[in-house]
Amino acid sequence: MMKQNDEAKILGRYIVADPKICHGKPTFRGTRVFVSDVLEQVASGLAWETIIEEWHDSISKEAIAEAVQLATQALMKHSDEFILEPA
Repeated sequence: MMKQNDEAKILGRYIVADPKICHGKPTFRGTRVFVSDVLEQVASGLAWETIIEEWHDSISKEAIAEAVQLATQALMKHSDEFILEPA
């Protein structure tokens, strides 16, 4: 019987966090591509088509869009934890 911590978490249609893959960090389903790596590429201004090419078409534009959407939701939900200094 698996402990709850040993189970994969489905974070979206394209994103999972599976303890057996990349230490449970969020990856794109069916890959070992870290969501954080792709979000960093988006943040640096790379075109999504370039990002997809760099990952050898293992992720899609829809997968990138989902990562950005989930990151936005996480920021909005936890924004009070990210404050570096009072405005």
